[in-house]
Amino acid sequence: MSATPMMDQVNNDIKEAMKAKQQDRLDALRMLKAEFIKNNTAAKPTDELSITVGHAKRLQDSLEMYQAGTPAHDKILAELSVIKAYLPSEMSESEVIQLIQDIKAKGAKDMGAIMKELQPQIKGRFDGKKASDLVKANI
Repeated sequence: MSATPMMDQVNNDIKEAMKAKQQDRLDALRMLKAEFIKNNTAAKPTDELSITVGHAKRLQDSLEMYQAGTPAHDKILAELSVIKAYLPSEMSESEVIQLIQDIKAKGAKDMGAIMKELQPQIKGRFDGKKASDLVKANI
């Protein structure tokens, strides 16, 4: 099975981090690579963007468990900053509202139909819960 462009990028970045002796970056990249490998051996593998988004979300959620300024909190923040480099650029709320308006203009009437079309467009770029709230406010 050939490696994907994202996996190739992570592997190259691991080599660079090793040469530059950037231990925190190296640890974060190795964790992401482990997530990719675990996904590839799963019964129903998903795309690597989904894996990266999920990993970033788990890191974000775990930040709440530690007090700001503690070593664990700082380590998670550092890892999250490395992982964010592999995510698409974030969308603004106004961009998402515009997407919702465009979807409604195509004829989608209910929340389910709008969300079904909206989700792939915002994946990894905007929080799904916030998007759901925006859809409710705009239908």
